Amino acid sequence: MSSSYDRAITIFSPDGHLFQVEYAQEAVKKGSTAVGVRGSNIVVLGVERKSVAKLQEARTVRKICALDDHVFLGFAGLTADARILINAARVECQSHKLNVEDPVSLEYITRYIASLKQRYTQSNGMRPFGISMLIVGFDDDGTAHLYQTDPSGTYHEWKANAIGRSSKTVQEYLEKNFSDSEIESDDYVIKLALKALLEVVQTGSKNVEMAVMRKGEGMRLLETAEVEEYVKQIEKEKEDEAEKKKAKKLATKQEATK
Repeated sequence: MSSSYDRAITIFSPDGHLFQVEYAQEAVKKGSTAVGVRGSNIVVLGVERKSVAKLQEARTVRKICALDDHVFLGFAGLTADARILINAARVECQSHKLNVEDPVSLEYITRYIASLKQRYTQSNGMRPFGISMLIVGFDDDGTAHLYQTDPSGTYHEWKANAIGRSSKTVQEYLEKNFSDSEIESDDYVIKLALKALLEVVQTGSKNVEMAVMRKGEGMRLLETAEVEEYVKQIEKEKEDEAEKKKAKKLATKQEATK
């Protein structure tokens, strides 16, 4: 790898790579895990909450932020970079409302953030933003959306997705367990996001932060006690499933010995 390709954001490597963009994506992979799930009447974001210093105010360490009354996001990567983009997106939400008297659509604000990121991949004296975002909320017509943006400036819409550390493991879990027929249930959507996050966060509810938004309501961060209650329900469901499998295996064995 030549150092000249390394240093300059505006120079492609011979095989078509922009190494600085790839380095930014590596910063995302080292960030806290975040997962988003879109239901019919609810959208859910869950993030891994890192332990804070004993004397630090925990409320000042947030990975989930509101952009407007109907849209919020979670991110993985460099927190300082996220703060700049979040502030810019909040200003854009208010400017849009002031100019056209309608709140932004989810795709509009996602495209705005992605365009801002892309601008930083083609100019000297800048570096790409080292963050990915999961942007969720409801449009005016009540349709739920979940978008993801990358450091390169690309964005896509998802039914469920994960970013950050061990995101591949979480994505595999979501692919295996997501069901279009179940998304009418708010509890199913919340539990799916929490189960997926617990695949890589083994320390339980204290290291998980969850936010939900129901149709026609604002974003709400779940209290630790609420998350603990969901964790207990998930553990009970796992125990019941294990018991069923054990009973089925025993019945099969008894049938075979007859």
